Amino acid sequence: MANTSLNKHKIRILLLEGIHATALKTLNDAGYTNVEVVDESLSEEQLCERIRGVHMLGIRSRTQIREKVVHAADKLIAIGCFCIGTNQVDLVSTLIQGIPVFNAPFSNTRSVAELVIAEAILLLRGVPQKSALMHRGVWQKSAKNAFEIRNKTLGIIGYGNIGTQVSVLAESLGMRVHFHDVVAKLPLGNAQPVATLEELLTTSDVVSFHVPENSSTRYMMTAERIAAMKSGSILINASRGTIIDLEALTTALDSGHLLGAAIDVFPVEPKSNDEAFISPLRDNDNQVSNVLLTPHVGGSTMEAQENIGVEVANKLITYSDNGSTIASVNFPSVALPTHEGSHRLLHIHHNVPGVLSEINRIFSEQNINITGQYLQTNETVGYVVVDVEEGRSAMALQQLQQVEGTIRSRLLF
Repeated sequence: MANTSLNKHKIRILLLEGIHATALKTLNDAGYTNVEVVDESLSEEQLCERIRGVHMLGIRSRTQIREKVVHAADKLIAIGCFCIGTNQVDLVSTLIQGIPVFNAPFSNTRSVAELVIAEAILLLRGVPQKSALMHRGVWQKSAKNAFEIRNKTLGIIGYGNIGTQVSVLAESLGMRVHFHDVVAKLPLGNAQPVATLEELLTTSDVVSFHVPENSSTRYMMTAERIAAMKSGSILINASRGTIIDLEALTTALDSGHLLGAAIDVFPVEPKSNDEAFISPLRDNDNQVSNVLLTPHVGGSTMEAQENIGVEVANKLITYSDNGSTIASVNFPSVALPTHEGSHRLLHIHHNVPGVLSEINRIFSEQNINITGQYLQTNETVGYVVVDVEEGRSAMALQQLQQVEGTIRSRLLF
């Protein structure tokens, strides 16, 4: 008995942005051999053309999946974001079209946390500035504005998967850790929650951001909040590029109010390595600042990318083979058992009353025996998985497609 209604070698998969080779190997080992690998991201126009006929799409952070692309995707059943974030995907449009989106929320947390701690140490010692001067032939040996990280206060904004990792590493180096999160979180170690963002900013020697991009975090670090930071403190952002007003940050650095900054993400980032990087934080010819700029590489270690390749590829495989959506970020979450001895049908529909009863009525009238049934909904769509007796799946699929409110339906064997 085949595992899917469509032979796996006919299932087209497109992987963009140089996704790690472990993803390709994981897909191939599971029988998915019709995989196209592209090293760069594609523009919206290019993607609208290339996505036709593609069943599963893999991207990283540069590729933008907006409504136009979603509507151009005539056969797409799933998207894998081989990274932590999913803000590059229109999660509403994909949901309405019945396309689950998967990501890797844990696989590169250690990589980001290590970079943050390393940057904090380097900035407290003024290494970026000293290194830049040395490259210009200037020998400036001095202990001025050079500090140990021990006994300093780290303020973490966003105490989630990465924030907690940063917290643990910081404490192991002797830092005091304070954190602020809009959701109550259980502290790890000796970390202390702080009630307000303003209190955290005024008391921290190092402030590190680990928040998602949404309406409440977009440009949350205004000129006023940057000015409220402790004099001589350090700002680190390895989360989302739209969190900080970079013009205001540049002013605070130039004035000496902040000792230094490390920025890994930017409001507008080059679409490829061939495109120039533009930012007010770039040094000009007459100024050397204590600033570390990195090209969105917080999670870009070989270990992290290898783990992400395996994790997201397995989520795509599981959905394609089994129908489980347990790790989807935009879809009703259903964990499904194996379906030996029966045929499995997947039905995605608008979340309106009466769909499940209509499915059951049709199956009853057609004398199609249901051996298993699973349902989960959110405010927009419903996801029904029906296992039926062998030999009746083709008729069952035909009947499912007639149910009012159907978005899409497909057959697994």
